[in-house]
Amino acid sequence: MGKQTALYAQHQAANGKIVDFGGWDMPVHYGSQIHEHQAVRQAAGMFDVSHMTIVDVNGPDAMAYLQRLLANDVAKLKEEGKALYSAMLNQDGGVIDDLIVYKMVSGYRTVVNCGTREKDLEWMAKQSHGFDISLTERPELAMIAVQGPNAIDIVTQLKPDASELLANLAVFHGQAKGNWFYARTGYTGEDGLEIMLPEQDAAAFWQALLTAGVQPCGLGARDTLRLEAGMNLYGNDMDEQTSPLHAGMGWTIAWQPEERDFIGRAALQAERDAGVAMKQVGLVLEGRGIMRAHQTVVVDGVGHGEVTSGTFSPSLNYSIAIARVPVATGAQAQVDIRGKLIDVRVVKLPFVRNGKQVFA
Repeated sequence: MGKQTALYAQHQAANGKIVDFGGWDMPVHYGSQIHEHQAVRQAAGMFDVSHMTIVDVNGPDAMAYLQRLLANDVAKLKEEGKALYSAMLNQDGGVIDDLIVYKMVSGYRTVVNCGTREKDLEWMAKQSHGFDISLTERPELAMIAVQGPNAIDIVTQLKPDASELLANLAVFHGQAKGNWFYARTGYTGEDGLEIMLPEQDAAAFWQALLTAGVQPCGLGARDTLRLEAGMNLYGNDMDEQTSPLHAGMGWTIAWQPEERDFIGRAALQAERDAGVAMKQVGLVLEGRGIMRAHQTVVVDGVGHGEVTSGTFSPSLNYSIAIARVPVATGAQAQVDIRGKLIDVRVVKLPFVRNGKQVFA
């Protein structure tokens, strides 16, 4: 038996199919992954993401520390509540983890992946030497993501004390109301919220959302939704052996100011100067077949790549994938599916945003 979140009993009561996920007992679905996926695209769905790790960074050197730790620059966070997506790199430029950091009233809040918790905390502590900061993990906080076109309206109805906050909350911002923290972020390509709240409040809030008609969603729908939205999954689309320049994360690297010596900068600079060999693309297979991770991508006259994430898209009704391919790859490629080369289209990510197809 793995670790359990404060909502484990609610998952059991809703007949969630429980699987191991990074050492946590989590629901993969509640009966129909496709139904859950469509609920988020069309109305509202909710996810228990309490297994994610929240770490607060405080102290006089908090900004300087994060400017060293992260490839993106927290100096961009000019106002309280603004959020930033970044990679945390090793010295070779590989991705230790991807995370979101929020500027708080005092210091910063980071949210990292559950599967990388131990190595992340160890790395963050190791890099803190010489900085006057404190790192505080917040295991007493649960986290519920409510996503979809109706998500914010429903939460506003259930939490009238936060109605003004929610009405003024900009995309990719987070604000505290008492001991609850509302962030207008997510992992689905839909509008919505990620809410950090005391564990003792989680079950009642989950039940209130359920009563309001919000669909519980498991890990399966979370994966198809994020893939349609062109969002990376750690361990699939990037890892410690993968440069962010190969994983579609070049936009998260803040090269200026030049004197900011973030961890991994020298390796990334050398890679960029030598010429980046691979790029991240989307693949579309409109015929029969499903693309899956680790399948080989063949680009005639150019070379080979690899599918890093692949699935059937419930929104598009055919298979889509994220792949890493040679930079010279054009609009066509082939994927090796069970020994047969299948023609696919190469497109720019994402595939779906706000419920609609966005690639040409």
